[in-house]
Amino acid sequence: MLEKHTLYLTIAIACGITGGTFLNLSDGFSNAWSTTGALSFYFIAFLLLSFSMKVVPLSIAYAVWGGTGAGVQAIIGIAFFNENISVIKIISFLLVALGIVLINISKPIDQNDQQQ
Repeated sequence: MLEKHTLYLTIAIACGITGGTFLNLSDGFSNAWSTTGALSFYFIAFLLLSFSMKVVPLSIAYAVWGGTGAGVQAIIGIAFFNENISVIKIISFLLVALGIVLINISKPIDQNDQQQ
């Protein structure tokens, strides 16, 4: 079972992604329903992100939230909003994903250093 802070972070990521999609649909805040959706989902995302940061350090929580959200948003943009894709974009997103993995595996290493 997921720990509570991990669940909060996971839902915060999903809400951030949903908020970003609504933001794109809001057409510069000119569509009231999409604007309301964007603001609501971003509010929930930040609320849950703050709950997760009671346990997860800022450097990890924000990097995972932002990096995962950006990667998934890029896929959504390409798949549903006809955004272009290039080799540079693909390499860039792979580097973001690598960074998220490295940040997550650094946590146990940092904890071991602090115990010594």
